[in-house]
This record gives sequence, C-alpha cells and structure tokens, in this order.
Amino acid sequence: MTSHKTAQTMKPATAAKKLGVYLEATPAEFQEGVVSRTELNTLQADPPEWLQELRRNGPHPRPVVAAKLGVSISGLARGGVTEALTTEQIEALKKEAPDWLQQERATQAEVRKEAVRIKEKNAARDRADDARS
Repeated sequence: MTSHKTAQTMKPATAAKKLGVYLEATPAEFQEGVVSRTELNTLQADPPEWLQELRRNGPHPRPVVAAKLGVSISGLARGGVTEALTTEQIEALKKEAPDWLQQERATQAEVRKEAVRIKEKNAARDRADDARS
C-alpha cells in the first residue's frame, strides 16, 4: 500500500490574507485558482511584480489599513472606513488627521499601555510564584 502525499492547498482568500493583500485587487488567475503551500512560500520569498505593487500602493485590506493608521479594525469601522484604501488615501488621511482618527489612535495607545501593564503584572506574579516554589 503506497501513501500519496497531497499538496496542502488553500482558497485564494486565505492566501491573500496570508500575503496581506486585498483579494479583489489580485490578478484573475490568482482569484480563480487554489494556492498550494509551496506556491505561497514562493510568493512570499520572491514576490512577483503584481504582489510588490499591491503591497506598495494597495488597495490594502482593512487589517493593513488599520495597522498603517495605528488604529484597530473596529476603529476603522467607527470612523466610517469600510472599504480597502490605497497607500495614497491612507497618507491623505494621516495628513488630514480627522477627529475620529486622532481619537482612535489615542484609544489604541491606551489599549497598548494596558496590555503592557497586564503583561508586567503577570510576569511579576509568575516571578513571585517561582520564588515561593
């Protein structure tokens, strides 16, 4: 009995998410096929021109837009940003600095500070537990 090893494949949406690009902006052949793990690794290691262009100029998916603006995905939604944005649109938003963006950035900064505080508190507790052991 021989065992056949099949290549692990994923849907284009999953591959686009892993590559950090907006699926609808990818070439038709990427959107219509399946992507093997090997193909994904090749795309990540040696991105073709279309992938480099998408990463550079967009349109970018919401997680990338949120990261570039320094806000959460929920913050984008609260600010009314529901569509993919290009790098140019993101830069324009940064320069414009609307009130919602400033507020969401402040909120995100507080969330990060709280996460650090909790991490430090847990580390101190773990050290105290280790010292007692």
